[in-house]
Formats: sequence, C-alpha cells, structure tokens
Amino acid sequence: MIAIIDYGAGNLRSVEKALTAIGEESIVTRDRHEILNADKVILPGVGAFGDAMNSLKKYELDKVIHEVCDMDKPFLGICLGLQLLFEGSDESQGVEGLHVLDGQILRIPDKEGLKIPHIGWNSLDLQNNGRLFKGLSEHPYVYFVHSYYLKAADEAIVTATTEYSTHIHASVEKNNVFACQFHPEFKSRPNHAHPLFRGFVKAAKEYAKEKESRNQLNKE
Repeated sequence: MIAIIDYGAGNLRSVEKALTAIGEESIVTRDRHEILNADKVILPGVGAFGDAMNSLKKYELDKVIHEVCDMDKPFLGICLGLQLLFEGSDESQGVEGLHVLDGQILRIPDKEGLKIPHIGWNSLDLQNNGRLFKGLSEHPYVYFVHSYYLKAADEAIVTATTEYSTHIHASVEKNNVFACQFHPEFKSRPNHAHPLFRGFVKAAKEYAKEKESRNQLNKE
C-alpha cells in the first residue's frame, strides 16, 4: 500500500490514477496511522511553499513525515513535495521547510527569451546512478511546472539535473528518501506505463531487501 499525503494541495488524484495504472494500491490520506502503516509514502504538491508548510503543520503532517523518514520507509516527494523537504525557499522567506535534506529552493533567474514559470517538457542529465531512473534512456524527457528550483548542499545526492536559465537539481535520492521537481504522473509517450513511478516502486523493494540484509548482519 502506498500512502499519498493529503494536506489540501497537490495533484492527488492524478498521482493515485498513475499508481493504479501500474497495478499499485494506494490511499489518499492525512491520517497518521494510515501513513505510518503504508509500505511507501508519496508527498505530491502544487502551490506556494509557505501555504504548504502551514497546511502540513496544521494537520501535524510535518511530524508524520519526519517519522516516516526516520523509520527508513521509502518516501517520494514530487514537485513542491521535493521543495518542502529542504531548508527553505525564496518564495516564502522566513518559513522553515521540513529540512529532511540540506539545501535551498531559489527563484529561477530571469533570462531573455525564457518564460518563468518553467512549464513543459525538458530533458534530464542523469548522474550518481539514481535508482529512480534505472532502465530509462540517458536523457529522458519529463514535465516541469515551477518558478523555483533546488540547489542541494550535497551534490552526491543529486541524481538528475536540467538546464533552464540556470543549472537545476531536478531529482535527488538519499537512502530511503527520493524526490523529483518534475511530475512523474505525466508521460512523454502515451504507451509508457509511468516508468518513474515504476522506478520508485522497484527502488523501494530493493531498498527494503538491503535494509533486511543489514539487519541480519547486525544480528550476527
């Protein structure tokens, strides 16, 4: 079961529909026990950084997200869901993010000939052997809708980048935490069965096996 966190913002139903299309059972919820009992957790998001943080705190979901991450449960942040995992954002100065990962969310700089927000398909440059992208082409196309971008403090966690007015850290992975600035529920080809969600599900299973092996070694 995959829990999709409902904090009153985000493309919840499109994520749920994409998971159904690849045969994964999911639930849209803000209930702490349902989230903690899920095998995997997804934090989608659209809208403003400050409003989203206020909503997470209102429902005490900020605490639940930290619990999920501390439990070593596979976790995926999407679009604003990626941004919320970091320290703070130019969009809502003075508002603290979840700070699960180190880094800042910056405004995409203005550049002649480019429109802000960045909307549309763009290619990725893959790096650091990202588990989310296993089996995909070297430069997959993904769909972006954003005016702010991630600059991670540690480039070792960055698994995909793109260029749009500046160098954008488009996806990160650290242990059980995965996040992407783009929308994996959008498909570049109609006959593709949401490969990035499949990548998350597969990576989560592999991580669970690695975790079990580590636990066995510790017992010995």
